[in-house]
Formats: sequence, structure tokens, C-alpha cells
Amino acid sequence: MSRFIKSFGYAFSGLGHVLKTQFNFRVHLLALVLVIALGYWLKLTWAEWLWIIGAAGMVLVTELLNTAIEVLTDLVSPEIHPKAKIIKDVSAAAVLVAALTAAAIGLVIFIPKLLCHAA
Repeated sequence: MSRFIKSFGYAFSGLGHVLKTQFNFRVHLLALVLVIALGYWLKLTWAEWLWIIGAAGMVLVTELLNTAIEVLTDLVSPEIHPKAKIIKDVSAAAVLVAALTAAAIGLVIFIPKLLCHAA
């Protein structure tokens, strides 16, 4: 049981590292805070909140994995190498795809509500 509890400490340590060192992760968190505020103001349904939670989770997880992949790539290939660049670029592309998907989900949910709210 103590190993299980320690694993949470390791996870929080990793999260702390990303919060301290990764500007993009902090940007995604700020965007999430704004989305939550807007969702609260527009009174999203439970189903809409589930889409928002899923999309936000997808973006944050891909950002965490991207950071881990970049650190590992730097460890095994400290010198510039074309394959290391591809690894980092593809990892960054995963974050981009997740963020664009989340943005599309947000637009589908928020635009109709904002249009109705403005009317």
C-alpha cells in the first residue's frame, strides 16, 4: 500500500515539474479556467460538460506526454540528430491535434449558446 501512495507523490512531482517548466501547459490551464468560467456563465448541460472535460483532459495529457518524450529524447540524444527532431516534432504535433480538436469541440458547444445569449 505504501508503494501505491508513493506513486501519487511521484505523479504530483511530475505535475509540479511541468507547471514550473512548461509555458504551454500553463497556457492550456489558463484556457481551461476561461472555458470553465464561460461554461458556468452559459449554464452548460451535463453532456456539454462531459465533452469539455474530455477535451481538456486530452489536451493536458498530450502536453504531459509531449514533455516526457522531449525530456527522454534529450537524455538519449543530447546532440542534434535528425531522428530526435522528428520525435519531438511528432510529439508536438500530437498536442496540436488535441488542442485543435478541443477548440472544435468548444466552438460547437459555445457558439450556439453565445448566439442565443446575444439575441
